[in-house]
Amino acid sequence: MFDVRWERPLHQAGSPSAMAATARHLVVHERSTRLAGLEPADGSVRWDVPVGTWPRAVVIDEPYCLVVPQNSSRLVCLDVETGEDVWQAEPGSFAGHVVVDEELVLVGGWRGYTPLSAMDLRTGALRWRAGECGSTVRPSATEAGFLLGKPGGDSVRLIDRGDGRELATWSLPEPLVGPDTGPAFRADDDGGVLVRCGDRLVVRIALSETKAETVVRAERALAPRAVDLCGGLLWLAERRGGYTVVDASDGAEQWRIRHDRRFVPSVASVDGGFVIADEGGLLFRIDLAGTVSERVRITQRIRDLREQAPSRFVLLTKGSLLAVDARRL
Repeated sequence: MFDVRWERPLHQAGSPSAMAATARHLVVHERSTRLAGLEPADGSVRWDVPVGTWPRAVVIDEPYCLVVPQNSSRLVCLDVETGEDVWQAEPGSFAGHVVVDEELVLVGGWRGYTPLSAMDLRTGALRWRAGECGSTVRPSATEAGFLLGKPGGDSVRLIDRGDGRELATWSLPEPLVGPDTGPAFRADDDGGVLVRCGDRLVVRIALSETKAETVVRAERALAPRAVDLCGGLLWLAERRGGYTVVDASDGAEQWRIRHDRRFVPSVASVDGGFVIADEGGLLFRIDLAGTVSERVRITQRIRDLREQAPSRFVLLTKGSLLAVDARRL
C-alpha cells in the first residue's frame, strides 16, 4: 500500500525546476518568494528564506544549495543545513541551467540568454566565461568535462571544465531533444550517457568512442522528458500516454505499460519493483515482471516524482508536496 507520511501546502503551483531532493535534504520553493528546507522524515521546517520568484533551478550539492531566481540575475548559494547565505554571483539574466561538478558550478546557456560561466563552488569566484551566448540543453557533468548541445541541434559537445574549450564532438542521427526543465542527458551504468533524439530515438555516447550508438528506437513517439533509468531498466514515457521499458544494456524491450493518460517521466524503486505516476494523480506499483500490482489515486494532479530512499519518495502536486512510503509490511 501507499502511505502518505505528510503533506505540505505550497500556496502556489508546484514546479519541478523549483525543488531538489536527496536522502538527507528536501528543498522547495513556495509562497511566491520563499525557499524552504524541510526535514524529509516529517516535513518540518529546518529553515525558510526569501530568494525571489519562481526559481529556474534549485540544486543540492552538500553542503550547499544553489538557486537561480526568475526575477533577478543572481545565482544564490545557501548552506543546505541552515539556509544561511554563503555567496551570491551575477551570471546574467535568465541564466537557467545550474550544474555542479568537482567544486565547480556551470551556469547559463538557457535559451541562449546568458553565456556559460564556471564559478568556484566554495566562493562563487568566476573561473571562466564563454565569449558568446549560446543555447544549450542542461549540461551534464562527466569525468572528462561537461556535455552540452543546442536544442534541435545535430551534435553533442564535450567541453573542458577548466577553461570551457571544446574537447570532442559527437554527431547525432536525429535532432537533439532538450526539455526546458529536467535533464537532457542521463548517465547509464556502463559509463556512457543516454541522449534523446527525434521523436522516438535514444542513443548512447561513450567518451571513449567517436560515434553515438543507437540504444532503442521506440514504436511510439516519446515525451520530451522521456528517459529515466531505474533498476537497470530504461523507462521511456510515451507522448500520448504509457511506458515502454527496455533493458538499458542492450535496448531489448522488457514490457509495455499501456495507459490513456500521460505519465510523469520519473520512476522510483520500491520493495519488489517500481512506482510510476500519471499526471492525473494515480500511482502505479509495477512488479519485477512488469505487471501493475497496485493502482491508487492519491491526489488530483502530479507534476513530478522524486525518489529519496528505497521505497520512499516525494510527489510534487498542483499545489502541495506529498511524502509517500511504499514499503510492504
